[in-house]
Amino acid sequence: MQLLDNILEHNKQFVENKEYEKFQTTKLPDKRMVIVTCMDTRLIELLPKAMNVKNGDVKIIKVAGGIVTHPFGSVMRSILVAVYELNANEVCIIGHHDCGMSNINSESLLEKIHIRGVPQEKVDTLKYSGIDLRRWFEGFSSVEESVRHSVEMVDKHPLLPEDVPVHGLVIDPSTGLLDVVVKGY
Repeated sequence: MQLLDNILEHNKQFVENKEYEKFQTTKLPDKRMVIVTCMDTRLIELLPKAMNVKNGDVKIIKVAGGIVTHPFGSVMRSILVAVYELNANEVCIIGHHDCGMSNINSESLLEKIHIRGVPQEKVDTLKYSGIDLRRWFEGFSSVEESVRHSVEMVDKHPLLPEDVPVHGLVIDPSTGLLDVVVKGY
């Protein structure tokens, strides 16, 4: 059986048994915070437990490295929607130690793209369109500096209200310990 088939079979039982009822909440975050963090599998349950947040408490945006890469990209748009439409009044950027984006080798990643069958012509088309894939796939060498950079990008955004604090934290994925990099108050 394929993975999606397994998921759909489980989902059918989940709905029939009304297991969803214990997760029902509103779309507005009770703790009025939006979190940007990494998509790392170790953080799925650890991060909420380490922060004492439960279903319905916060909005969570997950992206590789927990990085806000562009002031007008989808992550920043999601933050602004959370603030203006969903009543979030604090932002928290959370990176983590031992992140896959730390010291990522864009050359190696591009090689894997070729190995998986993406033709060089497609890569060249992007290059000729002005997209520098090496820079786009670039990671970071310091998680603390990456968090600071993302905090600054969000905090200085012209559409973010001045009264919205932007915090920066780093979590240890082996213990859940949170270290403050930037306290936005």
